[in-house]
Amino acid sequence: MTTGRRPGPVAVLHALVSARTWLAFVHLIAGFGVGLVTFTVLLTFLVTSVSLMPVFLAGIPMLAGTLWVSLWMAYPERSRFAVMLGTDIPAPPLPGSGSWLRRLWAALSSGAAWRSVLYGLIRFPLSTLQFVLVTVVWSLALVLITAPAYVWALPGGGAHIAGHLIRYPGALITGVLAGLVLLLAAPALTRWMAAGDAAVARGLLGSGREELTARIGELETSRAKVMDAAELERMRIERDLHDGAQQRLVSLAMELGRAKAKFGTDPEAAAEIVSQAHDQAKEALAELRNLVRGVHPPVLSDRGLDAALSGLAALSPVPVTVSVELPSRPPAAIEAIAYFVVAEALTNIAKHAHAHHARILVVRVDDQLSVEVTDDGVGGADPAGQGLSGLAARVAGVDGQFRVTSPTGGPTTLEVTLPCGS
Repeated sequence: MTTGRRPGPVAVLHALVSARTWLAFVHLIAGFGVGLVTFTVLLTFLVTSVSLMPVFLAGIPMLAGTLWVSLWMAYPERSRFAVMLGTDIPAPPLPGSGSWLRRLWAALSSGAAWRSVLYGLIRFPLSTLQFVLVTVVWSLALVLITAPAYVWALPGGGAHIAGHLIRYPGALITGVLAGLVLLLAAPALTRWMAAGDAAVARGLLGSGREELTARIGELETSRAKVMDAAELERMRIERDLHDGAQQRLVSLAMELGRAKAKFGTDPEAAAEIVSQAHDQAKEALAELRNLVRGVHPPVLSDRGLDAALSGLAALSPVPVTVSVELPSRPPAAIEAIAYFVVAEALTNIAKHAHAHHARILVVRVDDQLSVEVTDDGVGGADPAGQGLSGLAARVAGVDGQFRVTSPTGGPTTLEVTLPCGS
């Protein structure tokens, strides 16, 4: 079986001409200029801010402005890391809004702003060290490899390196071999320095704790919505069982009791009652089947979303066109949510939309499952209503996106995007 991995020597040679290596090289060289600019600007602003502190605390607005400048200067830095190294560094939210006083305090109390200032100050010394190391490694490797071509023209007839004269064939051969080793190691060293640089930038320019806090808040909200949706679904099932199938089964038991009492005295009346009980049993089975279909139909597990949605469309009183394009099946949980969304949407269309036609479009692109349900009804659907808000809660529980567009007069479009990465 072919794995696509290159043998060791081939991989080392490939690294010399790899775009990744030379992008990392350019990134490290460019960092010197970027560091010089950021260090000069931020240090000047900080020194000015501290100098103005005794003058009626005039340095405080200047310090807040410095923090804002550092935040804005971080944006092109994140772009540089994304373009050169392919490292995506999420930006933290900008601190505060509203009046200038609130923005002033938000900047002074923002951890992200102070981290960006620290990054701007260490960018220059760090880039200077990286610039020196990367240029020395590559330059020394090339100098040693090409030494036989020019060493005879040097003063003294050879090159003096660390107190040793490189002139004789043995020393030249040793120097060339050392240069080859250094040249082959240079790409790995360059990438290692670029990776370390990215780690520093990610730690200081990334969203850090702010993003984690926001993410925790989102997850807590999603969990609450899922629990609410599950509770509403439980109550709906209980209501449907109590008002539908349970009542029919109670009536069926009573009818069978009447038939049993009449078998001895009036067989014909008993037969008629049994016939009615048989009809009620079929109706109860149909209601139970519909209830199960609304929760998780067997066809969804057996044949997938295409067949399940086609079954829904066939049962809908409103004509429905179904288009499903799935190169591979989504996870079972995502399939169930998509099915439930479509089922509830078709139910709402049949009850409220007064539509003549509906359309279902399901497409999977990479790790996203897109579900769109459109009808030509009267519109005016309220996303805050119990039905649609319950759907939104289910979708939010898996970090999906839910949107309803329903102007008065129609049409109504329900769009859902669900993550389905394995």
